[in-house]
Amino acid sequence: MELPSDHRRDFCEQLLDYIARTPERAQIAGSLLDFVLQTPDCFERSHTAGHITGSAWLLNPTGQKALLTLHRKLKLWVQPGGHADGDSNVLRVALREAEEESGISELIPLRTDIYDVDIHTIPARPQCGEPEHLHYDVRYLVQAPHENYKISDESDELGWFTAEQLRHCVKKVAE
Repeated sequence: MELPSDHRRDFCEQLLDYIARTPERAQIAGSLLDFVLQTPDCFERSHTAGHITGSAWLLNPTGQKALLTLHRKLKLWVQPGGHADGDSNVLRVALREAEEESGISELIPLRTDIYDVDIHTIPARPQCGEPEHLHYDVRYLVQAPHENYKISDESDELGWFTAEQLRHCVKKVAE
């Protein structure tokens, strides 16, 4: 596989590393890699079929809870994150978005490699002229220095959740 020689190269190398470390996630990560290889403007929101987003699994200082946001537009509990807006350093995107959405500064990446990936459909919002599209979401593991958050304009609510609370929510959704 030939990697691009432009701004996508480092990110492609990170994806290849993630695929090697997590073979059980190779199919979805491979789809994300294919998208990046075929789409020079993959980091731009203006690519309306889909684009790269960066998110943070933001842990509290003890690592026992994760911060989730009740996303104002999607009406879903999700980890803080958002659009790359042209930035191919997706860890930097995840940190920026987590700080913007939580009001917590001095976030600490617990690792600099990719923690998880997902591809999900964002519904159309005709009132805003936004078509249905894909978010190729890349997630990093990050720690907050404290639990004092501030709700941003992008959220209806924020909350710290234990692993057990998250498992319970996932179980309820699956039923």
